[in-house]
Amino acid sequence: MAKQNKTVSSEISVIDFLNSSTDSEEKRNDSFRLVELMREWSGCEAKMWGGSIVGFGSYHYKYASGHEGDAPLIGFSPRKAEFSLYVYTPDQNQTNLLAELGKYKMGKACIYIKKLADIDTAKLEQICKATIAHLQTQ
Repeated sequence: MAKQNKTVSSEISVIDFLNSSTDSEEKRNDSFRLVELMREWSGCEAKMWGGSIVGFGSYHYKYASGHEGDAPLIGFSPRKAEFSLYVYTPDQNQTNLLAELGKYKMGKACIYIKKLADIDTAKLEQICKATIAHLQTQ
């Protein structure tokens, strides 16, 4: 039996999700600002992926193992401790941009930030646009 992807697009309201899942006014404001920015940078409307990821656009992937599915081009999740930004692909240009991004932690497949004020959103824009370009050429 094929493994079912957990992170698929859904019809959950992004606005309702952000209003109910953010525990502080600052996190809620940062969340709505990220929606505005990522919508502008991607040219795509916000859509929920799974129960907690706000994504923009989509691409199809297929691994060597045969596992395949769809995922957002860029996105974020306002987790309790910090934001998870799904905006990174490991190429040299992005590595250089990360050095100038600001205060963040790096995960296996995402960037973690506490708040938008901790980072340079112009650098984040460049990272997002490079991610989109990379994924659209794969």
